[in-house]
Amino acid sequence: MKRITWIGITASLLTWIHGTQAGAETSAEKLGWQLAVHSYTFQRFSIDEAIDKTAALGIKHMSVSGGVNLMENGKLVRKNTVSLSDETYQGILARMKDKGIDPKFVNMGVVKPTANEAESRKLFAAAKKLGIDVLVTEPETHGKMEELPKVMDIVEKLAVEYNIKVAIHNHPGPQNFYWKPETVLAAIDGRSKLLGACADVGHWVRSGLDPVECLKKLEGRVICLHFKDLNEKSPKAHDVPWGTGVSNAKGMMKELKRQKFKGAFCVEYEYHWENSSPEIAECAKFFNATCDELVAEP
Repeated sequence: MKRITWIGITASLLTWIHGTQAGAETSAEKLGWQLAVHSYTFQRFSIDEAIDKTAALGIKHMSVSGGVNLMENGKLVRKNTVSLSDETYQGILARMKDKGIDPKFVNMGVVKPTANEAESRKLFAAAKKLGIDVLVTEPETHGKMEELPKVMDIVEKLAVEYNIKVAIHNHPGPQNFYWKPETVLAAIDGRSKLLGACADVGHWVRSGLDPVECLKKLEGRVICLHFKDLNEKSPKAHDVPWGTGVSNAKGMMKELKRQKFKGAFCVEYEYHWENSSPEIAECAKFFNATCDELVAEP
């Protein structure tokens, strides 16, 4: 992408930000939506650099992966988020606040609770201690449908006990257990409303599914999204700026408005890893413009 394009997009984003600093409610806020950068987007950088890159984009929210990169002795070291010391984690939140980002992650994951209650309890207890309200998960079933009720009994019990929402994430199918909405629905049907879906819409497209139809199947149970647009409908597809690909990004946003969805659209941009910021800026510009359109509609 040409430098002038990146400068222009950044300038327009900053103009939008400046216009909201005086306290005016944004269109996204009117819809009950938050735009967040998922830390995995910058997984080749330290969490501090991820925060700085998010701040430079003018995006005010972040979600955090199950693991983060810390800089130790000049090298990146991957650490499980729930195992971070209080000092390290509070330092991360302080950096977010200092950079103008809400110092509370909108969600954390993907993590994998199991049917071992003691093991899963450690995960929920650690998440609660970190102030996490939403866990993005793929509960472990070893690929067997008959193991789903057992693990979900544990997940539901702990979600209620710790008052943490659990959003089941989908990786592409058919090799991944939760690849289609029907499996997610089987996991949460008849259970607490704390349980729902983290809709990774890009993985649906990679799996040959229509993301708008998938959202319709999950109506009322979508907790958050890994929102994406892809260049093609195939397992090898890659991310492109929202609104420029084949995923019907605007159609999905219209459907979520119809459902009265409230929650986070997480940018998990998995392409051009070393320099994805210009394309993420385009995603943010599309998101804000589409929110304006949706609010203006009768």
